Amino acid sequence: MAGLTAAAVAAVCFLAYQASANAPDSVAATPAARPSGQGGPPAASPKPTPTKDPLAVPDDSDAGTRVVYALADRRVWIVDDQEKALRTFPVMPSAVSPKPGVYQVTSRTGAIKGSDGVPIEHVVLFENIDGVAVGFSAAQDGSMEAPDPTLKTGGVRMKRPDGNALWTFATLGVKVVVVA
Repeated sequence: MAGLTAAAVAAVCFLAYQASANAPDSVAATPAARPSGQGGPPAASPKPTPTKDPLAVPDDSDAGTRVVYALADRRVWIVDDQEKALRTFPVMPSAVSPKPGVYQVTSRTGAIKGSDGVPIEHVVLFENIDGVAVGFSAAQDGSMEAPDPTLKTGGVRMKRPDGNALWTFATLGVKVVVVA
């Protein structure tokens, strides 16, 4: 029994020596062995900055009941009057994009053929740029293809379940906030 204990202690001592011999100087140095000016407790490392929830409603998106469309994130949020995101989802931007700003839902159409020839539903328009109607819609076949850059289209596409939710929420006059 004493032999096993001695062997175990010897093994632990050997492993401890190996670990300290291979440790970086910053870890292996004792406070007394540190160069002058570096004695005492090590400096506190900076606290990590909390990461922002990528699905959180953008800070610069106004307030109140609204639809938020983030151009760079290619994402839409449906936000209630308590600043709670009821839903968020990815979208495919149109070839013609609105400038950041505050708009209102001006028109709604249940189903129609899009300017790109794709049958769409739940069309919610909020801007007109040089004769191009800009708004949200869902392709009836569920696709979210990138728009043809040679066509001047304003349809911001989403999946059908997201289109259904937006259609229910974004009635005439509801605020639409576009952020960069």
